[in-house]
Amino acid sequence: MIVIDGMADRPLSTLEGKTPLEVAEIPNIHKIAKEGMCGLLHSLGPGKLPGSDTAHLAILGHDPYKVYTGRGPIEAAGTGLSLQTGDISLRCNYATVDENFTLINRTADYIREGTEELERVINERISLSDPSVEFIFRNSADYRCVLVLRGDDLSPYVSDVDPGEVGKKLLEARPENTNAEAKKTSALVNEFVKKTYEVLKDHPVNLARRQANTSPANVIMPRGAGKTPVLEDFYSKWKLKGACIAGIGLIKGLGYLTGMNVIKVKGATGYIDTNYEAKGNAAVAALKDHDFVLLHIEATDEVSHDKDYKAKITALEKTDKMIETILSKIPPKALLVILSDHTTSTEIAEHTANPTPIIMWGPTLRVFQDFAEKCTEKEMSKGMLGRIKGTEVMPIILDLINRSKKFGA
Repeated sequence: MIVIDGMADRPLSTLEGKTPLEVAEIPNIHKIAKEGMCGLLHSLGPGKLPGSDTAHLAILGHDPYKVYTGRGPIEAAGTGLSLQTGDISLRCNYATVDENFTLINRTADYIREGTEELERVINERISLSDPSVEFIFRNSADYRCVLVLRGDDLSPYVSDVDPGEVGKKLLEARPENTNAEAKKTSALVNEFVKKTYEVLKDHPVNLARRQANTSPANVIMPRGAGKTPVLEDFYSKWKLKGACIAGIGLIKGLGYLTGMNVIKVKGATGYIDTNYEAKGNAAVAALKDHDFVLLHIEATDEVSHDKDYKAKITALEKTDKMIETILSKIPPKALLVILSDHTTSTEIAEHTANPTPIIMWGPTLRVFQDFAEKCTEKEMSKGMLGRIKGTEVMPIILDLINRSKKFGA
């Protein structure tokens, strides 16, 4: 299963009413669409706007409305942390603020170098005023990082610090209910944020970044608080041994939380410069001792949030080259599924509830060839799969690989 995150789009005036999928040079994806079974995917259902977290939960067969507890713990698990029941986890950014805590850059110019030193100083020099609560801070990919609060009387009902827009002041975390636990947790998050500014603002890494005319990573900006979820093991649920290949913590976290083997690939950055070929080769290699491989491509979504349709076209074309490598090596009896978890509009830089393409294809597998000629948002409506929900994807896959269990005599 190749998830091309945010691959689908809305018609763009800059492309004369076309989408990046309609103008990108992606012959291999189009070939698979023409030869396979196609359809449109509503991850959560028609008109329901998905996040990447809830969309992937649904695609892997979980009901997000029952199991989702927030993005923070999934991101935290993606760093390799072993979360405990009762932990409160938040996803965070290294960000840039001025002395008044006005947000200048949400990602500190996509900082990569020096984050190990910043992580170390945060863990060494910061302590919380409540000795009953321990914090764990860990880097994820690039500007992404996580904060885990561990102790008694904590609550996930805490608002975000992220103001959502450059030029606005960081928000104070506030309790989202009247419980004392939420009030206590909010106060600890605000304390942590202020203390990160104090230890980071004049750190040598940031002094060097200022001299190089690059935004300093002088604060940690938390959001998406949640408690540790309970997710059914992937093998127990589907009787398939699963592997996960991704560049971002969110997808790795879902892999860890569902008991998949999370395979690390050198150069998998979670951005447009990711090592596409290495990820494709790793996916094919994983099929030797796994029944199911989830291969995630984040670049298409990231540049959509940057409103960069040209970069999105480039990311699609690089992904297509990766798929060419996979096609040259894929086992004859394999099933290849290509889908997008949600639509990301490069015009508004946000997810939308528009349906997304899904294709199922096999080199020798008996998969129907339908009337879709290529992989575009409009052509997918001609496919035999029709319109399906995210939780229906895995059962369809099981049927196509003859692993379904019959209901009835």
